[in-house]
Amino acid sequence: MSEGFFDSRWVERPAHVAEAPDERLPLGFRASGVAAGIKPSGGLDLGLLVSDAPASVSAARFTRSGVLAAPVLVTQERCRLDAIRAVAANSGNANAATGRPGLDEAARMQGAAAMAAGAETERTAVASTGVIGVQLDGQAIVRGLLGASRELSPDGAPAFAEAIRTTDAFAKQATLDVELPSGTVRVCAQAKGAGMIQPSFATMLCFVQTDAHLEPETADLLLGVCVKRSFDRISVDGQLSTNDTALLLASGSSGVKVEPESEDELRLGEALDALLRQLALLIVRDGEGSKRIGRVVVRGGHQPGVEAVARAVANSPLVKTALHGGDPNWGRIAQAVGAALPGTAPLPLDIAIEGVQVCTAGMALPFDQDALNAAVTRDEVEYVIGLPGDGAETEVFFSDLGHEYVTINAEYTT
Repeated sequence: MSEGFFDSRWVERPAHVAEAPDERLPLGFRASGVAAGIKPSGGLDLGLLVSDAPASVSAARFTRSGVLAAPVLVTQERCRLDAIRAVAANSGNANAATGRPGLDEAARMQGAAAMAAGAETERTAVASTGVIGVQLDGQAIVRGLLGASRELSPDGAPAFAEAIRTTDAFAKQATLDVELPSGTVRVCAQAKGAGMIQPSFATMLCFVQTDAHLEPETADLLLGVCVKRSFDRISVDGQLSTNDTALLLASGSSGVKVEPESEDELRLGEALDALLRQLALLIVRDGEGSKRIGRVVVRGGHQPGVEAVARAVANSPLVKTALHGGDPNWGRIAQAVGAALPGTAPLPLDIAIEGVQVCTAGMALPFDQDALNAAVTRDEVEYVIGLPGDGAETEVFFSDLGHEYVTINAEYTT
């Protein structure tokens, strides 16, 4: 494990990317976080983010849940998703399953945020996270946004990151300087997520800012590709959220123009990919009582099969509790594979844990038990599964499952 933001062996920091010596937002951006009284526990619970550049462009991705929260619907239906300039996000209340009143409050939040940020309503996004099925206090939001407008600052990223936390044990954010052939740009991100995490793509909010000059199509391409390799690859509990939102905003204020299909685009994409993958791993690591995180890699003959197996292993309570206890019980992995690929003939699967081969062609192998026992007590544990055939490969990152997860979720609203 390395020090700093890129602390996982599964994410390599590109050579042209450096962690910034400060937490200032990219040029053209300001942010703030305030206590609006939404969280019963108190603390910062309302964030405001704004790009002061009129020509800002953006890209967006949302949950694929069939039960969409009001802020997701309002942002999708009332925003120019390629030109968002401002974002208001609250924690403590998801404003989901709240019917017409919830939609009205989300729309009121959008209008108040636009006024607070000095942005057009159709260029202002809203996001919420917290308890489902409780009406949002729109008056508290409006009052809070007025206060947030007075606190806006280029140094406001930490407060914004704090304001979007729910059960998160720690804020998830990064500030990177990215050296491109055409010049240096800054990329920042703030994310939240710890529970109700499952690809498609997690109970999470993520907001990314850069002062690079991007075309809307470039922003959309970069965010889409990087989300598929990060937030679409994680699971804490296999549960799909109603509120997932990921936004990329580009102010262009650095003057560094990233042309499509250029070396600049490639390098910026590498930086964004590493940033979002590390943020995704932080969400998994924070998985409501998580002690260890796992990575399952599945290789085989066709994509649906390897995908089904990876999801089955990552979401298996038996595998996850074994990971939590540092138990090298690979039979639990075998049963998860079998459940994902039922059939009449024995499956000739291969299983290796941290490089220790325990099963080949469906048959147990002799192995160094002491070495395996030590390997599965690490902070990160890797499982590699081989299926018949060649040509497909996938990965899923997942948290363990322990006593604290049950405690947190048994008492979530009480």
